[in-house]
Amino acid sequence: MITNEEALELVAKIDDLKNKINPKIPRMPIKYKSKAITIRKSKISPDFASKTVLTDSTWQYVEIYLRSKNQDDALFYWEQARNFYESTKSLSLVSKPLTAYYCFLNAAKALLEVKGLGYDLAHGVSGKREDGHINIINESVRFQPAGVVAALGRYLGENIQDGGEKFNLKDIFYNIPYIHRAFKLTYSNMAELFIPIISPRFVHDKIRQKAWLEIKLEPEHSNKTTLGRLIGYSLDKRYDNSFEYTLRRNKQFDWVAPHNNPTTESIYKLNAYHEKIRKELRYIYSPNDLWYVKRKDLKNHIINKSTLTLTIGAMHRLSELSRYNPQT
Repeated sequence: MITNEEALELVAKIDDLKNKINPKIPRMPIKYKSKAITIRKSKISPDFASKTVLTDSTWQYVEIYLRSKNQDDALFYWEQARNFYESTKSLSLVSKPLTAYYCFLNAAKALLEVKGLGYDLAHGVSGKREDGHINIINESVRFQPAGVVAALGRYLGENIQDGGEKFNLKDIFYNIPYIHRAFKLTYSNMAELFIPIISPRFVHDKIRQKAWLEIKLEPEHSNKTTLGRLIGYSLDKRYDNSFEYTLRRNKQFDWVAPHNNPTTESIYKLNAYHEKIRKELRYIYSPNDLWYVKRKDLKNHIINKSTLTLTIGAMHRLSELSRYNPQT
């Protein structure tokens, strides 16, 4: 008979021997033009072959791009957006929502102009206070079926109901990832909606000619509870998941790439796969890459809209409060 400590030590030695015989080699990334393809921040039609451009001014970079493409109308709206942004920085906290909203609205118009998408000049969003005491749950935002915000939503692949959609401001805030942690500090009884992930990338099985999304969880989230919340993902047993989990998206796509030269059909399927996956992922602008998966196992208070449309909808209502009820 051996003691429990001796048994655990023996198991550890066996595992170590297994790893030496069959090391956990990371899966190979898919490549395009000799460059590993990763998740892009762009949701629609990302350019996988493009190189990263470093700039200290997004405003100036986009301006240069618009000028090079002779996008005069888009450039006008972009410059308007920048002017409202600069004005916002010098205003009081109560006044900021008004100019910030018009910054967002003009930036959205610039995008629609560049993409050649027609849109109604109406804003496409409205708000009101429902009956009851002053509370963000009584502040409603209605996304209209026509207007700038509606056109933005359609471009991002969102369903726009004929009669519009109404949500309260509390639920909208809950669904915005970059304020979610602060929101949770105030409303601690509501479930965590966004799960942080590390190193999202596309990997493939060369033999089966299949590719999929691979993500890692932080050590504190690498447990069965978190795994159960990530619908459509499973543990990749190729890796040593004792410290941090490596997960694979169950949905795959065909990836035929002899000598790392993917076929046209493979690139098409990558684009379609990426567009679907990006609807599940959220990115927070930061010096570090901050990626999150939005949970799909929750039913209450969930809004199936992008961060862009939710932000502009929320800011519209805040701008109304800034104008008409500044002491609220």
